[in-house]
Amino acid sequence: MAYNIADLFEHTVDSVADREVLVVGEQRRTYAQLEGRANQLAHHLMAQGIGPGDHIGVYGSNSIEWIEVALAAYKIRAVPVNVNYRYVEDELAYLFDNADFKAVVYDQSFAPRLQAVRQSLPLLEHLIHIDDDNPAPSSALTALGSVSFEDAMATGSPDRDFAPRSDDDRYIIYTGGTTGMPKGVVWRHEDVFFALGGGIDAYTNERVDSEWTLAEKAKTVESPLRSLNLPPLMHGAAQWGFLRFAFEGNFVVMLKRFDPTEVWRTIEREGINTVAITGDAMARPMIEALTAMGGPRSLDLSSMFVLASTAAIFSPTVKDQYLEAFPNLMIIDAIGSSETGSNGMRTVAKGDTQNSGGGPTVAAARDAVVLDEHYQEIAPGTGQQGRLARRGNVPVEYHKDPVKSAETFVTGPSGMRYALAGDMALLEADGTITLLGRGSQCINSGGEKIFPEEVESALKAHPAVFDAIVVGVPDERWGQRVAAVLQARPGQKPSLDDLTTHCRRYLAGYKIPKEVHYVAEIVRSPSGKPDYPWALKVAQSEIAV
Repeated sequence: MAYNIADLFEHTVDSVADREVLVVGEQRRTYAQLEGRANQLAHHLMAQGIGPGDHIGVYGSNSIEWIEVALAAYKIRAVPVNVNYRYVEDELAYLFDNADFKAVVYDQSFAPRLQAVRQSLPLLEHLIHIDDDNPAPSSALTALGSVSFEDAMATGSPDRDFAPRSDDDRYIIYTGGTTGMPKGVVWRHEDVFFALGGGIDAYTNERVDSEWTLAEKAKTVESPLRSLNLPPLMHGAAQWGFLRFAFEGNFVVMLKRFDPTEVWRTIEREGINTVAITGDAMARPMIEALTAMGGPRSLDLSSMFVLASTAAIFSPTVKDQYLEAFPNLMIIDAIGSSETGSNGMRTVAKGDTQNSGGGPTVAAARDAVVLDEHYQEIAPGTGQQGRLARRGNVPVEYHKDPVKSAETFVTGPSGMRYALAGDMALLEADGTITLLGRGSQCINSGGEKIFPEEVESALKAHPAVFDAIVVGVPDERWGQRVAAVLQARPGQKPSLDDLTTHCRRYLAGYKIPKEVHYVAEIVRSPSGKPDYPWALKVAQSEIAV
C-alpha cells in the first residue's frame, strides 16, 4: 500500500472524474481535465530525460499551470520545488544552486531575473515558460531557450501509463522561516500525507484505513466543500490546502494574487464555504475592505461558514471583528510548520478570542508533543516550558544541510524521531497545547523571557495601530529592552505613553515596549510571517519615538 501523492490524486479522479476541482482566475478544471493535462506535461518532461528524483523548480504566482506542473512531477516520481517569486537575484541564485534543478517552469515575466542567475543552475537542462499577464522580452526567452507551457503540453500524451510509485518518493518544500537563507525540507510522501494531507483527520485524530479511503469517501459526498485558498502556492499552506481538498473530492478556488476586495466578490460568485488565510496579513485587509464595500450585507456571503488561519499570528482583535460581522462564523486557528506539519487547532468562539500566551491554546494534533532540553516528552500539566515538536511521520532532513538537519530532526532517549518546531509551548493538564512564541525571537530582559508575539498582539489591539513587530535591542542595564516597530493607521501616531497605558491592560510591566519606531509599512513574508531581521535593523538604526 503506497501513500503516494500522485496515486492519492488519481484515486480521487477515478471516483469523481467529472466533478469540478480547481478555479484560478478565468480558468476552470474538472478532476478529469486536470488529470489529463498533468499527464500530458508528465510525458513531455519524461521525453526531456526528467524522471524519478529529479528536481523541477516552479517559479510563479498562483495559476492552474502551477498545480499542473506539481501533479505532473509527482506522476513521474520527480520532485516539484517551490520558488519564492519575491526573491531578489542573490536569494534566487542561492536557492537555484542549493535546490539542484534539472528543469524550471516559470512565469515568463520572470525571464529577465531568471536570465540574470542562469549561471546558478549548473544541472539545468530544460526550461518552460507560462504565459502570464506580463509578457517578457522575446530576447530573454530566446536567450534562455525555453519552450512555452502550451507547446510543451501539446507534445505529451494524456494517457495514464506511468511506472509504479512509492510512498518513499520525495516531497520538498523550501521555507525561509523568519531568519536565514531558504532551507529545503525533505519529506517522504507517506509522512507528509499523514502530517499535512488529510491522512489524519484534523477533528477526530483518526488515521485513514488505506490509500483509497479518501477517494471512496469522495464518492458519497453530495455537496463537496467549496474552499477559497488564499495563500500563495509557493507556500506549503496553499499547496496542501489544494491537495488535501482534492484528495477528498472537494472544490478549490485560488486568486492569482491576493486582493482583499476580490476575496469577497469571489466568495459570493463561487458560493465559497471555507476560506483559508495566513493570519493578520490577510485577515485585517480583508475585513477592512469589506467595511469599505458597505459591510457583510452588501454582498451575499451566506455560503461562508469557516475562516481558517494557519502559519501566522491571527490577532484576537481581528477575530473579534469577524465574529461581530459574521456571528455564526466558525474561526479555526491552526498551528504548524513546514518542518512539523500540523500540530493542532482551535475553534474560536465569540468572547473567547484572547490568547493566553504568544499564541493560541489548541487541541493537540495526534502526534504533537512538547519536549524538554533532553528531547524527552513533557507530561501534561507540569507547567514546564518546552519545544513544540512532532513525532512519528516527520521529515527526512533539510536538503544538503546536515548541520541544520541534526538540530531540527532529532532522536530522543526512547529512540523516537522528532521534528522540532521553532516555538516554545506548554502542555496543559487537559492535553491542549499553549503556544508561547518562537524561542529564537525570545527577548531576555533582566532575566525575564518575553515572547514578541504576545506583545505584538497587545499592540495591535490599539485602534490606531495597523500592524506591529516587536524585537529586543541591546540595553546596558537589562541586557535587552523591548522595542516596537509599528505601522500606524493613516493620520494617527500614538505616543509611547499612550501605548504604555493601553498595553498595561494586557501585559505585565516588564513586557511593555520601552521604545517605538514608526514605519510606512511592516515587512512580512508572502505567507504573512514577520521579518524580524528587518525590524531589528529598523529598531537599531531609527530614532525612537
